[in-house]
Formats: sequence, structure tokens, C-alpha cells
Amino acid sequence: MTTSPDPVGFDAHDHASCISDAMETAARYCDRHGLHFTPTRRRVLELLLTRHRALGAYDLLEKLREEGLGSQPPVAYRALDFLVTHGFVHKIEHLNAYVACSHPGEEHAPAFMICRTCDAVVETPARPTTGALGSAARKIGFQIETTVMEASGTCPSCRPDATG
Repeated sequence: MTTSPDPVGFDAHDHASCISDAMETAARYCDRHGLHFTPTRRRVLELLLTRHRALGAYDLLEKLREEGLGSQPPVAYRALDFLVTHGFVHKIEHLNAYVACSHPGEEHAPAFMICRTCDAVVETPARPTTGALGSAARKIGFQIETTVMEASGTCPSCRPDATG
């Protein structure tokens, strides 16, 4: 089956390979660490990977319910908690929703670009400890442990001046 490229980083890519690679990375990670990659966890990750948009827990629960994988909110929240804890999913605080990690298995500090028109979410690398935030923290003796960087705006496809 041939799939058309979908935007990632607001660029086209092989979406089938993207999903397959991320699912394989998650499965290998779980095997190496003795973790259970349950059918529900697997399906939640797959649902997030099929779209490069953030989905809320209740959106995911609806899909799980339709597929017979659970109908109570704790089912979705437990799967999301596992996937976030192990770095396969990020929570987008601004949207109170979740998005699949673009760099699973890699140590990184992401920033998110969120299109307010189409809701596309792109993960990009951030270096909060070396930029202006890191400098400000050092000046006051603060040690940054985690950050959540999110920017809302308009992607190239949705901007009024976009050509295409």
C-alpha cells in the first residue's frame, strides 16, 4: 500500500516509515527494559503517530472504546502516563493534549510549534540551558531541570501569504 507523504516539521515525509520506525523503537525499548508494551499502550502510540497533531485523552479514549480496548478514562490516562514517562509521547500543556515524540529514544529538550489554524504540532530541538533562559537562570543561581516550550502561530500551509 502506498501512502502519500504527510507534513512533519511542516515538510513532506514517508508517513508509513515514520509510524513503523517509531513503533519499532518503542517495542525494542520496552523489550530492553523489561516493560510491557500492552496492546492499549501500543494502540495509543499508534493513534498519536498517525496524525502529527495533538490529541486529548478523551479523543484517544473514544477510539479505544470503538476498538474494544477500554471505555473508562483511566485506560487512556494510564497508557499516556506510561508513554510520557518513557519518552514516546509529550504533553502539550497549552492544548492539554498529547503528541507522539519525533525523536523517541533520544535524550532531548523539545520545543513545540503549534499551528492555531490546523492544529499541526511540530517538535523541534531546544536548548533552554544554553540560551537566554539558561543565562537568566544562571544569573540567579537556578538550575533548570525541565522545561516546556510551546509557541503558537501559523504554519506555512495556513498562512494567508502561503503559495501553493
